[in-house]
Amino acid sequence: MGFVQVAVTLVIIMLLVKPVGAYLVKVFSQEKTGLDRAFGPVERLLYRIMGVREGESMGWRAYVGAVLLSNFVMLLLIYLILRLQSYLPLNPDGIGNMPAGQAFNTAASFITNTNWQSYSGENGLSYLSQLIAITFPMFTSAATGFAIAVAFIRGLIGRQDNLGNFYVDMTRTITRVFLPISFIVALFLVFQGVPQTLMGAVHATTLEGGDQTIVRGLIASLESIKHLGTNGGGWMGTNAAHPFENPTALANLVHILCMMLLPTALVYAFGLMIRNKKQGWAVFGAMSFIFLVMLVTVFVSEYKGVGALDAMGVHGNMEGKEVRFGISESALFTTVTTAATTGSVNNMHESLTPLGGFTALAEMMLNNVFGGKGVGLLNGLLYLILSVFICGLMVGRTPEFLGKKIEGKEVKLACIALLIHPLVILVPTAIAFLSPNAQSSIANGGMHGLTEVLYAFASGAANNGSAFGGLTSNTDFYNIGIGVVMLLGRYVSIIAMLAIAGSLAVKRVIPVTTGTLRTNTALFSGILVVIILVIGALTFFPSVALGPIAEHLAMPK
Repeated sequence: MGFVQVAVTLVIIMLLVKPVGAYLVKVFSQEKTGLDRAFGPVERLLYRIMGVREGESMGWRAYVGAVLLSNFVMLLLIYLILRLQSYLPLNPDGIGNMPAGQAFNTAASFITNTNWQSYSGENGLSYLSQLIAITFPMFTSAATGFAIAVAFIRGLIGRQDNLGNFYVDMTRTITRVFLPISFIVALFLVFQGVPQTLMGAVHATTLEGGDQTIVRGLIASLESIKHLGTNGGGWMGTNAAHPFENPTALANLVHILCMMLLPTALVYAFGLMIRNKKQGWAVFGAMSFIFLVMLVTVFVSEYKGVGALDAMGVHGNMEGKEVRFGISESALFTTVTTAATTGSVNNMHESLTPLGGFTALAEMMLNNVFGGKGVGLLNGLLYLILSVFICGLMVGRTPEFLGKKIEGKEVKLACIALLIHPLVILVPTAIAFLSPNAQSSIANGGMHGLTEVLYAFASGAANNGSAFGGLTSNTDFYNIGIGVVMLLGRYVSIIAMLAIAGSLAVKRVIPVTTGTLRTNTALFSGILVVIILVIGALTFFPSVALGPIAEHLAMPK
């Protein structure tokens, strides 16, 4: 039965890829659609307010400048609201100001589309903070990633340094993609029983006569954009495992579909935008293969469970999982949330089997299995450029992609974008184990403790935001450390990727010949998968060998 549930979910995702991908192309190519009358006037009003000229294009430097400036302003806004929330309205439960280190971490987290939380939302944030400091950047950070991916594609097929207009791309993403779909999803979640109210907490008396505080809030609206924008985070500390956030199996299905909807559709849209559907499907196939391998690994591992418990008649690993979801939906959710860099969880990842935890960790380390808004596609294309370069060297030809030469400048920038990821994971992890204060936050010793810290920094670097658990991360060391990791992991790669787009945009197209390396074949998809896995293994295998792999080998059979 569990296998059928997973299979049906994956089939629905595949059925949505083409229509949603085609719609995204129309949105970013500014083609006419039946929704222009509804969205056009709103967008033009917003452009007037912002002082943006809709037809004005940007080179890669101007595009980067617009991204960094807008995100910095929003970062300051989020930080100030969190620090001053006790003095601001919409605070019916009287929640105090957030400490400086935690406010920095939270502001960096939500502006980078990471949504890592070192606080418990129902106890740490006012409604105004949830709306402006949390839900608002869930729209803008996801739209930023989407805009950058589209700008990169324009650079690949462009004839001049013209990547579009960042403010227009971000606005159209919000008005034509996120708002309409999230509105529909929020209404459905309310139908399923998710609260949506400005009323404060309710105090009730339990059957035993004790007092209970039942927290409510604008949960449905946050949940919709949280998953649609691959944001993660949660109104409640227990995230999508809480019945107010994820009450039914049907709500769980919608959450999974929302997480996978736009990342998968964007890969198909890439093929349409470059007018080479085979190339889009080649990248899609490589990502899908890695995704399915990861899914099978966690699925089989969790159903197999722990040998010692199996000998006692306890089959499968239900520790840390909600009974209403079971092993299959928990395994699928785990794979999807780390593949799509969402970070939402419907089970405790620390309670997964070692191989189950390894799967979630590995997807964040690779950071290109569909990924979040634009991130997975961009990282996949960076590996593709590197694969073309390596294959070109092997056959003695100048490497080309989409008719444009891949030269030293592009390879150096691609290496910067790819190497910053392991750098900001492994170095802070090592520093954490050298610091007595950081070590005191680790709840478990040995191999499991190493995985806790490694997972935390991998989650921050991958813009994922999910937590392994067991780590007391609300300390100055982890709040500031993970905050810096999130900023570096997001913006260094963005600058490098847009620089690559600007460089490729001005290159002339070379005609295809019989000697041209074809990158839209199943063979090249296989090469791409091998290079991704080899580079990932060479980079991260020593660390995971000391953590989840060693823990798996040490388990009693």
